[in-house]
Amino acid sequence: MRAVRVRRATGAVVSAVVLGALPAVATTDATARPAATAPLAAVTATATDSVRHIALQGAVNVRDLGGYRTDHGRHVRYGQVFRADALGRLTDADVSDLSALGLRTVVDLRVPLEVQRDGADRLPAGATVVSRPVDDLGLYGRIMAAIGSKDPVEQQELLGDGKAEQLMRDIYRTFVTSPDSRRQFAGTLRDLANRKQAPLLYHCTSGKDRTGWMSYLLLRAVGVPAETAERDYLLSNDFRSEADRASREQLRKAGLMENPDLLIPLQEVRGDYLDAALDQAEHDYGSLRGYLTEGLGLDTPTLAKLRSRLVK
Repeated sequence: MRAVRVRRATGAVVSAVVLGALPAVATTDATARPAATAPLAAVTATATDSVRHIALQGAVNVRDLGGYRTDHGRHVRYGQVFRADALGRLTDADVSDLSALGLRTVVDLRVPLEVQRDGADRLPAGATVVSRPVDDLGLYGRIMAAIGSKDPVEQQELLGDGKAEQLMRDIYRTFVTSPDSRRQFAGTLRDLANRKQAPLLYHCTSGKDRTGWMSYLLLRAVGVPAETAERDYLLSNDFRSEADRASREQLRKAGLMENPDLLIPLQEVRGDYLDAALDQAEHDYGSLRGYLTEGLGLDTPTLAKLRSRLVK
């Protein structure tokens, strides 16, 4: 019985730390929260592109993807598409805040093991959940095994010396090479082109890799410059930094990892991870546009509808 309890406890810590779920130590007092729709004025992508952060207690990386300027001087509409981390730990107040967004569709990019460990989303009434799991190359299981071993030598062998970074680059390449993953990303872009599905929110667990790639694709597809789309991608590091730091400290105090900094490459987004996917797209399809049209099967009318729906 004690062994079962230990395994469950280890699994809970892995869920909170490795895949980015918000640990208890990172929650904030509801009375100190700004309104859900208030922009986070301190975070900007450019001088004219403001980032509207949705401040919640049970998730740290929830954002409105609107506000970005396109290459024709227009802007992505606010209130139509949102990106997020896992929503299974939302408080009642968080759910109430989300209800103000009028969500019709929530796309869950997590694999079944993540949903099993972290729980289903807590959502306001009226939102339809669509499961579109994107393969993580067994990342969850691998890291659970590493942390569960409590062995510093084994953890170093599994994650150190650039191995964690290489695993992340491999995962990003599968966003391009995996037919199943391409199908999930394409389905979400088609939903966003369909007025009946919006407002739409998509998320994975930490809201940074699968969600980050999805967001990069969307912004580029509607004409947002590459530099701006990449800045949006990298902002996950700002929104996640304190929760991730607290999670690593939890691991250290629990005696599960002597060097939890081995997890930093897995917790962060990095430009070279994004480059791995972009390089693969260029290799396989000639360009990002080729990946969108040939790889994801999005024809010109669908891309035009997407831009028309989301840009003003």
